Amino acid sequence: MILVFNAGSSTLKHALFDDGAATEISSGVVEVSPQPDGHRQAALATLASLAGRPIRAVGHRVVHGGDAFEETIRIDEGVRAALQRLRDLAPLHNPPALAVIEAVSEELPAIAQCAAFDTAFFAGLPAVARTYPVPWKWTEAWGVRRFGFHGLSHAYCAGRAGELLGRPPRRLVICHLGNGCSAAGVFDGSPIATTMGFTPMEGLMMGRRSGSIDPGILLWVGRRQGLSFDAIDDALNNRSGLLGVSGVSSDYREVERAAEDGSDRARLALDLFADRLRGAIGSLAAGLGGLDALVFTAGIGENSARLREEACRNLAFLGVRLDAAANGACRPDADVSDSSSPARVLVVHTREELEVARGVKTLLLDSRTSST
Repeated sequence: MILVFNAGSSTLKHALFDDGAATEISSGVVEVSPQPDGHRQAALATLASLAGRPIRAVGHRVVHGGDAFEETIRIDEGVRAALQRLRDLAPLHNPPALAVIEAVSEELPAIAQCAAFDTAFFAGLPAVARTYPVPWKWTEAWGVRRFGFHGLSHAYCAGRAGELLGRPPRRLVICHLGNGCSAAGVFDGSPIATTMGFTPMEGLMMGRRSGSIDPGILLWVGRRQGLSFDAIDDALNNRSGLLGVSGVSSDYREVERAAEDGSDRARLALDLFADRLRGAIGSLAAGLGGLDALVFTAGIGENSARLREEACRNLAFLGVRLDAAANGACRPDADVSDSSSPARVLVVHTREELEVARGVKTLLLDSRTSST
């Protein structure tokens, strides 16, 4: 069997697949305690619960692979050292993944471990999409570029959209909307643009992260308000987004309830979230030269009919026409567009763990084939 771990900032998901990566046998999620070794302890507890299972390999979702990793790779000491160097670029996710990798090494030292990267799907972004207009030294010597994230989810949804439509859509926009949010433009199966950048902070408004803001704000709060780099980091990563604007919660559902109860700030947070998403969809569609299909996925995208309705508002010029009844009654995976809509609107249950398992299977089969 193939065991997959998906380490979030405060949770640890796992899924167990047959060795063909075709059937999910079991899955679960553990809330991680805030103590420093919380992810390690959660991984050890999960492994204990799976004792006796014939685990052939363990795959890990790793958020940031930098320039070094553009495909699923077997983990060795060199890979671990490289991931350690990338900790600062994804501080909420890479350290937990490393802790889980170490825990598996302790308990299953003879079992192959593989890493699949959220950045890998975007490794081939065109130069115009990955380059920032900053001093060239930053790009050439320091490696500042757009990496993109949620790639495992975007890759799975791109394939699943083709299955649902009976043909791969040429011009596809995928909206991964959870506590972290990103959108990507995919042309003929390959990404040409995405909203997240050098770190997972850029782009759309998120649960706790600000998304894109004027960088001059950072200079101003540092110089004039005396905020340190650490304080700015904490504010933008942990106290902004839905939480910062609403003052209620980073959970979209809680903000919806507060808006229904009359909170003006909660209503503003929802409106701002939808407005930024519409803008991203329009921008990505412009880069694609139009739109054949729009996908909503992840916790908010899959479960909030209200958000999907608001996001699609004023997108008729792109051929997006939502079926209100289908949208309201939707259970993923589903097409919720009107029958007359030139662009199809799909709601897809993302399966990042399955995408990791597929990568592990391919890597192991390729290795086995080449060795024979």
